[in-house]
Amino acid sequence: MAIRNIVKEGDEVLRKRSKEVKEINDKIRELFEDMKETLRKTGNGIGIAAPQVGILRRMIVIDLGEGPIEIINPVIIEQQGEQVEVEGCLSVPGVFGEVKRPAQMVVEYTNLDGEKVKVEATDLLARCLSHEIDHLDGILFIDKVIRYVDLNDEQEQE
Repeated sequence: MAIRNIVKEGDEVLRKRSKEVKEINDKIRELFEDMKETLRKTGNGIGIAAPQVGILRRMIVIDLGEGPIEIINPVIIEQQGEQVEVEGCLSVPGVFGEVKRPAQMVVEYTNLDGEKVKVEATDLLARCLSHEIDHLDGILFIDKVIRYVDLNDEQEQE
């Protein structure tokens, strides 16, 4: 396992569409281990996509505190409703903004065992899936910000 450098806004890799994973092999497994370790090391991230570590593959790791989920070639099958919440991004450090995302999603993906999985996601998981899938298509959360937020001001008002 290795901690990878997180690619920052301005790097062209973040604006490219990622390629599908054709075969689950040791290289793919190693990349997932590196992504999980990198995500853990950040201490504040809940998701990371392969382009954020410089690899243009359709791979995501999400960890909402219940253990990491490895996602390969995700496809949004259905989405409905909307939620507007403040987001940040490991590739755009220190920037936060309100983003409109689906409130509910159905996403189909392949797991590390090569099995097709369908997940019905709501709330934070739906938002995280939407955010990370956007990364696979070269879209950053700042492209969708409704209003930028200064978290220091928000905390002082509470």
